[in-house]
Amino acid sequence: MHSPSSQPDVFHQLQDQLRDRWQSIDQFDRNDCDILVIPSVTLDQRELRKIRGIHYYEERLLFSLIRLRNPRTRLIYITSQPLHPSIVDYYLQLLPGIPFSHARSRLLLLSVYDSSCRSLTEKILERPRLMERIRQSLRLDQAYMTCYNSTGFERELSVKLGVPLLAVDPDLLQWGTKSGSRQIFAECGIPHPAGSDLTWTVEDLAIATATLWEQQPALRRIVIKLNEGFSGEGNALLNLRDLAAVCPGEASHAQRVAAIIQQFVHLSFQSDQETWENFSSRIPELGAIAEAFIEGDEKRSPSVQARIVPDGSVEVLSTHDQILGGPDGQIFLGCRFPSDDGYRRQLQIWGMKVGQSLADKGALERFSLDFVAVHQPDAPDGEEWALYAIEINLRKGGTTHPFMALALLTNGTYCLDDGLFYSRQGTPKYYVASDNLESPKYRGLMPNDLMDVIAFHRLNFRSTTETGTVFHLMGCLSEFGKLGLTSIGNSPEEAEELYQQVVQALDEETARDVPAPASIPVPFIGWST
Repeated sequence: MHSPSSQPDVFHQLQDQLRDRWQSIDQFDRNDCDILVIPSVTLDQRELRKIRGIHYYEERLLFSLIRLRNPRTRLIYITSQPLHPSIVDYYLQLLPGIPFSHARSRLLLLSVYDSSCRSLTEKILERPRLMERIRQSLRLDQAYMTCYNSTGFERELSVKLGVPLLAVDPDLLQWGTKSGSRQIFAECGIPHPAGSDLTWTVEDLAIATATLWEQQPALRRIVIKLNEGFSGEGNALLNLRDLAAVCPGEASHAQRVAAIIQQFVHLSFQSDQETWENFSSRIPELGAIAEAFIEGDEKRSPSVQARIVPDGSVEVLSTHDQILGGPDGQIFLGCRFPSDDGYRRQLQIWGMKVGQSLADKGALERFSLDFVAVHQPDAPDGEEWALYAIEINLRKGGTTHPFMALALLTNGTYCLDDGLFYSRQGTPKYYVASDNLESPKYRGLMPNDLMDVIAFHRLNFRSTTETGTVFHLMGCLSEFGKLGLTSIGNSPEEAEELYQQVVQALDEETARDVPAPASIPVPFIGWST
């Protein structure tokens, strides 16, 4: 065991092995290896409780099982609770040209059998015998560990197992916070909303908010953000029209600050579970910023996803138009690929620029940039859309698993020239994806029931046409009536139609008075070690 003081050094030495092992993007994607998947959502647990069914989000990295299409790849996938056998079978049967039994023999599923509200990585670290089993199951000279997001816990697990972590060094996580993102945008010269520095008290936050308003008196709304929020759930909106009596020019700075403090109680929270009492208690722990709310008659929320590979190269992977919800449209619900042609090339340019900045700082693996796009058809410079960078996500996110499912299932390529993804046959691919297909009527549907619906309505992904729907978050369905899916088509219209077919089928099935016949259980064959 390494002493805590040497842990960062050992961690860096392990990551250097990745740089020695993979000298190119092509090698990284196609090399034979052992992959240890830790799908732990290691974020602030109090913030995560705002997400319905968050403990099932460990299933979002199950697209990794598609990597077993390489007949020499082995994979270990660990979860807090065992995965339903039907869910595992579903992913393995997606593999083109690989016998089910061959793929299953190279997959080891492990569970800690612990549903407590702590991160999966913490639970693994508490179980030395489990860690020893993991270590013995890996070919350490050709293994790497991947995760949803990287923290000190993932670094500790990497060091204790002796397995390099393909993820950002936790010491660099500041660049993925709200305030750190703003700093990089400023360094890179990327347009972003006016905003404040990081604050740690309610009073300082009010002062920063008042100062921002004074600098931009025409503002109508200001977004108050916890520095480490998740999927927009840590955001709140301050309506300045309710503070007209203390607007700049009508009151002193001190009066404005006092009025803002009183108005904080009436913030419009994006999470329906949030209160000012709880939100304000998080400010000393997480920090908060004030940021100008970008107004516009027609707005979109595009994003660009990229990665930094071990040799330091930056690769743009995709652009998306995000589907947002919540009271003020700031909560991530899903996405469409690709983003609008009016701005996708600019997203790629800025994604590459931020990627180079992150790579220079030593970052590794996936990141994404979120933007607000405002339609301005009469702009004098001819730019139809104005783009404002909002934040950097230094982790896998809601756009990661849909794109990776497409890439791994089709073995196609992303084209920087036009921002489209092409299958091996040269057909452009499009999709609509969501983590939040949700209805109270869906509660009680077991994974086997979903398989019945998929089979009866022919909703499955078809390898012959490389179109159809790929499902995820299936374990979440019975308890929360919530499901994830990626509908892949050969046109935007086909992708949307396939998505709506799923909605129609689920609504139709759950509206029946008589339940469907029970499924015949499929036997589960484990990996014996």
